[in-house]
Amino acid sequence: MNPEGKIRLAFGTLVLFAVCLLPCFASEVAVLKNGFSIKHERRQVVGDVTRLYVSADGSSFVDVPTVEIEHYEAAPQDVTSGSRLPGSQTVPKMQSFPARPEVDLHEVVNDASGRYRLDPDLVTAVIKAESDFKVHAISPKGAQGLMQLMPGTASQLGVGNTFDPQANVEGGTRYLRELLEKYNFDLIKALAAYNAGPQRVQQFGGVPPYYETRAYVARVVRDFNKKKVAQEKVTKVPAQPAKTTSGKSKSSGQQ
Repeated sequence: MNPEGKIRLAFGTLVLFAVCLLPCFASEVAVLKNGFSIKHERRQVVGDVTRLYVSADGSSFVDVPTVEIEHYEAAPQDVTSGSRLPGSQTVPKMQSFPARPEVDLHEVVNDASGRYRLDPDLVTAVIKAESDFKVHAISPKGAQGLMQLMPGTASQLGVGNTFDPQANVEGGTRYLRELLEKYNFDLIKALAAYNAGPQRVQQFGGVPPYYETRAYVARVVRDFNKKKVAQEKVTKVPAQPAKTTSGKSKSSGQQ
């Protein structure tokens, strides 16, 4: 091989090697171990997590622990059956993925609340404030899942997969119960500790002077109380008297 050919071969090898190092840009779906899937435009491994870019421009992404990703699948394409590409054979219409069973969050909350003897409306209010019911929510500090468990806390609670709704709610409800017992069922202190950590509550002798924590506690209490007020209004609605076929009220002693 002449020197020019060797240079071209070496350059081609370097280009191929460089391409292999680039993050994957193929539109695909990441299937997680808990059965959920995330469609993304490209992905990149960053330490122990895989960053899934859900927007083409890279402005929106989700970080998922790499160990929680079971496999990847080609993203479904909206290709019309029988359409042709220039110089290609007929492209068959791709089948969309079968819908995965969704978790009944209401049932999950009721089960966990019953197990740890908490009002399910309280647990629901915490979930709303923590993640707004987003299963794959990740905070800037690293809290994960519906009840935003930190990895260390999740490990202590025995939650192996923070993105598993049932495991996350189970662990978060248990943790909330432990905090209530710790503070003699002072809900305000327990919620403050859930948000800012027990060490901060101990440091300040109550709710820490952090805007985020105080707003969080107020939001949970407000949502919880709103639910209870609505329930009371329902129970106070007077029952309507039963009607007979003639339209008259039916009561004993009347002919």
